[in-house]
Amino acid sequence: MKQDPETAEPSTGPASAEPVTDRPVGNGPVAESANSLLTDDALTPDELAARWEADAPPSAGGTANTVASLVALAIGVVGVVISLGLGLGAPAQPEPGMWPFIVSLVVVVLSAAQVVAGRRGGDGEKFSRYSLSTLFGFLTLLGLAFLMPVIGFEIPSLLLSLIWMKFLGGETWRSAITYSLLVVAAFYGIFVLGLGTSIPHLL
Repeated sequence: MKQDPETAEPSTGPASAEPVTDRPVGNGPVAESANSLLTDDALTPDELAARWEADAPPSAGGTANTVASLVALAIGVVGVVISLGLGLGAPAQPEPGMWPFIVSLVVVVLSAAQVVAGRRGGDGEKFSRYSLSTLFGFLTLLGLAFLMPVIGFEIPSLLLSLIWMKFLGGETWRSAITYSLLVVAAFYGIFVLGLGTSIPHLL
């Protein structure tokens, strides 16, 4: 006996299953994220790359990149001068200015190279309020360089690591405190107990 197509129940077998990517997940932030993932999975690598490029922030351009490189170059030069004032010492017995000098010298070299390469533009992003985090990180690094000869490296390093992880890295207070303590303990074990350097320390 043939079954009337209008009264027949829809089949629940595998043949009637619809593709998951064609089915909306729902509403709300979680659903939007899920729908975005499903849509991305349906794209080819070239289409996905084009979509990411379209969603990327606007490029800064050659002028902005050059200006940023010159600012970084000036900061590196200032860092070199301050580091020399703190004293470098020798590799076996570094003084407080040794590591800031090395970091500042690297900044100078990379900034000088970027002054030349940055004129072509590249993938640099436009400045925004998030760009201030770089300045904030540099100022805290200067604070470490100034405080280390006065009170040792333990407290300034702990504060620097805590600030970077919490406010720049977005870690929780628990994670930031735990990792900061581990970082300072590792530096103390390597440079004070292991290598016996003359880095300023309290303990």
